[in-house]
Amino acid sequence: MAQPLKLYLIRHGIAEERRLHFPDEQQALTAKGRQKTQKVAQRLQALGLRFDYLQTSPLARAHQTAEILQRQGLVSAIHVSDLLSPSGSWQDWLPWLETWRKQGLTHLALVGHEPNLSEWAEILVWGQPRQQLVLKKAGMIGLLLPEDNNLVGQSTLFWLTAPKVLL
Repeated sequence: MAQPLKLYLIRHGIAEERRLHFPDEQQALTAKGRQKTQKVAQRLQALGLRFDYLQTSPLARAHQTAEILQRQGLVSAIHVSDLLSPSGSWQDWLPWLETWRKQGLTHLALVGHEPNLSEWAEILVWGQPRQQLVLKKAGMIGLLLPEDNNLVGQSTLFWLTAPKVLL
């Protein structure tokens, strides 16, 4: 039986406005987005948080957010996954999670996008998306996943924090 897993879903920081003829994949964090994300990362470190593994979307704004978390010492390495891009799906990501859990690690962070992250959290907690959870930019959702792989509707929400609470 697998160990209980704490899953942290982290939305990227404030990014540039979308521009015509500019690829979404290249939208970077703004100066304000970098600063706010850095302050959130410092607060998470002060709270003693550390991730065993951090997986991020390949999009620039998410990857930059992950880099800030890494520089703050919350994780030693960043792992990029297309499964966390805006087109990624829960069903495609789940087999990766089941394989990863076999390592016995217990603190997993995902850096990605909305509405994916809050929908994934709602599926884990309630069994289906309800459009009830709001994940602000640079915010975080924490879920305790059950010890077995029966995750849908069986997970517990233990953290839902807007960045302003951490600042």
